[in-house]
Amino acid sequence: MNQFVQLHSDNVSLVIKLSPAPEVLYWGKSLARLEQQQFESLAQSQLRAVPQARLDHDVPLTLCPELGRGSFGSSAIEGHRNGLASMPRLDYLSHTQSGNEVEIVCQDELAQLVLTICLKLDNTGVLSKQMTLSNLSQQEYTLNKLALTLPLPFRASELESYHGRWSREFQSQRQTINHGSWLVENRRGRTSHEYFPGCLLGTVGFSDQVGEVWGFHLAWSGNHHWRADVKSDGRRLLQAGEWLIPGEVILKQGQSYTTPELLATYSPKGINGIRKANHSYVRQQILPFDSHKLRPVHLNTWEGIYFDHDPDYICQMATQAAQMGVERFIIDDGWFKGRNNDKSSLGDWILDASKYPNGLDPVIEHVNSLGMEFGIWVEPEMVNPDSDLFRRHPDWLLGAEGYQQPTGRYQYVLNLQNSDCYQYLFNCLNTLLSEHNIGYVKWDMNRELVQATHQGSGAVHGQTKALYRLIDQLVFAHPDVEIESCSSGGGRMDYEILKRTCRFWTSDCNDALERQTIQKHMGIFFPPEVMGAHIGPSHSHTTRRSHDINLRGLTALNGHMGVELDPVKESEQEKQAFAKYIALHKKYRQLLHSGDSFYLDSSDQTRLAYGVTKAQQTLMTVCQKAMPDYALPEPLIIEHLDSQKSYQVRLVDYPQTSAQLMKESESWWHEGEITLKGEWLATVGLSLPILDPEACLLLSIEAI
Repeated sequence: MNQFVQLHSDNVSLVIKLSPAPEVLYWGKSLARLEQQQFESLAQSQLRAVPQARLDHDVPLTLCPELGRGSFGSSAIEGHRNGLASMPRLDYLSHTQSGNEVEIVCQDELAQLVLTICLKLDNTGVLSKQMTLSNLSQQEYTLNKLALTLPLPFRASELESYHGRWSREFQSQRQTINHGSWLVENRRGRTSHEYFPGCLLGTVGFSDQVGEVWGFHLAWSGNHHWRADVKSDGRRLLQAGEWLIPGEVILKQGQSYTTPELLATYSPKGINGIRKANHSYVRQQILPFDSHKLRPVHLNTWEGIYFDHDPDYICQMATQAAQMGVERFIIDDGWFKGRNNDKSSLGDWILDASKYPNGLDPVIEHVNSLGMEFGIWVEPEMVNPDSDLFRRHPDWLLGAEGYQQPTGRYQYVLNLQNSDCYQYLFNCLNTLLSEHNIGYVKWDMNRELVQATHQGSGAVHGQTKALYRLIDQLVFAHPDVEIESCSSGGGRMDYEILKRTCRFWTSDCNDALERQTIQKHMGIFFPPEVMGAHIGPSHSHTTRRSHDINLRGLTALNGHMGVELDPVKESEQEKQAFAKYIALHKKYRQLLHSGDSFYLDSSDQTRLAYGVTKAQQTLMTVCQKAMPDYALPEPLIIEHLDSQKSYQVRLVDYPQTSAQLMKESESWWHEGEITLKGEWLATVGLSLPILDPEACLLLSIEAI
C-alpha cells in the first residue's frame, strides 16, 4: 500500500507520510507530482538526526501530536476516561483519497479511540483540515481538547495576529517567535472583537508584497484557542481549535466530536498571495449568494434616528435616500413594542403599534415603490430583563442555575438549546418574514456569554451549533432573504457564519480613518463584497472626529457600500456629495467585488496604497493617514501590469483642499490623465500629487 499522499494545486503542494502516524513532509510552493520512488527518496531526505540526552528514537511532528508518543510540546488531544486513557497514541490505520481530498483513519486500540483526519486542497491553494474523534469504549470519554495542527518550516519565524475591541477591530501586532509559544484563548462565546481567529506566519520582515507567508483561519463562531510553538529542536507548528469548557464534551460509546475547519494558505509573494487565495476560496466555496448579483447600496437608519421611529419621517428618509442612489433601505433597532431605548423589550418581537399605527406595510410599500429593497434589524439571541418574554420565561436564560447572571448591554442571552425557546424565536422570525416583504435581515448579537451552561454542563459549543441550525432553518424557509452578521460590529466574523450570511457589519465605528486599518486587515481573510462599509456623517458618532467626504467616500467605496445618516437633516451639498460617491461605487463595484485585491508596500508607514485588478483594469486608492514622513510622496510602483501594453492612468477623485499644498506646475495630474507603458509603471513608477493628512485619491488604470 502507498504510504504517502500528495495533494496538489497549481500553486501549492502538500506531501504526507502516513506511517506510523500521519506527518507532513512538505507544505509550500507547488511541486511536480511525485512517483512512489520519489516519495521514498523525499522521505529518506527528511529523516532527522536523534540528538543525545533525548529519547532514543525520532518523534515525528504528526498531524495530531500526542504526549503519549513523546511529543513534549502542545498535545493536540487531551482527555481521559475517569483518569484512564489519557495518553493515547493514534497510529495510522487506513486512508482513502479522491483527487485532492484525503481521509486518514488512525486508531488506539488500548484507549479505544478512533481519529479521522480530513484534508482537502482547493484549486485556490487553500488547505482545509478537520478531525473527528470517536469513542469505541462502553466507558465515557471526557474530551478536553482536540486541536488542528500544521507544521511550519524553520524559516517561518515572524507572526502577525489580530487583536481589537469594540469599534477598533482588526488591529495587527507582530512578534518574532524563535523559542517557546504564542498563545491566545477566546472565551467570550462568540468569534470576538478581541481575538480574530486567524493569523499569519512568515519569513522575517514579510510584507504585503514580499516574503513567504502561511495564513490560517478557524471557521468557528464560538470559543477558540490558538498556539504557535517552536520546539527546542527548532521544529515549528501552528495549532488551533475550539476552546472547550471543562465537561462540555463527554463522548458515550459510539459518539463523536468533530472540530471546526482550519483553513490554511501558503504564499511565496507576501500577504497579497494569502489575500488572493482567501478571496477566491470564499467566493467559490463559502458565499451563499449569487456572485453575479450586484451588491445593493444600503442606507441604515441607526445613526440617523436611533430609537426615534416615525413612519412618515422614515418615508421621507427613504425618498431622499433613493434620490441619492440607495438601493436597500434598512430600519434598525426601535421598531418593536416598547423599544424606546436599549434597556427594554428585546425578545418581544411584535411591531410597536404606537409607533406604527398603520403597521409596517405602508413603509415597506413606500420603500419598494422607490425601487429599493426593505430590510430590518433583529437581535434574536437576546432578551432584556424588562420584557414580556423574560417575565414569562426567566428559565430560558443561558446561564448557570443558582447564580445571578450579569447583564451586558442591559440584556441576557437566551438558551437556544432549550427547544421551546428555539421554537419561539423561529416562529417570531418566520412570522415577521412571512407577513412582510422583507428582503434583508440585519442580525445583531451584542454581548458575550457568561456561565454558559445547558442542563448543568458547559454549552458554548451547543449554543453555537443551535445558532447555525436556527439560521439554516430560517434561510430554508425564506431562501430569497439575505442575512447580515453583526455583533456590535465585528464580533462575529468567520467562514462558518459566512456560509449562512451575506455580509458582515465590519465595525460599529464609521470613522473613516479607523476604518482604513480595520478594512485592510479584515480584507486579508474576506473579500470586499462582504465587508459592510458605510459613509457616515462628517462628525463621527464613535470617535467625535470630523472628516471630509473625500476620506469617508473613498474608504467606503472599497467594500460593500452603504450610508449611515438621516438624509432629511443633511444639507443639499452633503447629499450631493453622498450621491457622488454612491455613483462612483456603482460604476466600479463589479470590479471591486470580483477582482484581485492587493496592497503595495510603502516606505512611509503613514500611507496606504491599495487596489483591485481584473483583466485590463485596475482601481487604486492612496490614503494619507497622517502627516507624511517626507515632503514628496513616494512614487507608485505597480508590478502586476503587462509590460508591453500601454495604460491610461486617470485621476478619478482628489480632494480640493490637498491641491492647496502644491504650487502650479505641469504635472500630469493637472490634465487629469496620462498614458504610460506597463513597463514604466512597474519599474520607474508614477509620481503623485501631495495629499493632506486624512485624505485619499483614487486612480483608474486601464489598458488601451
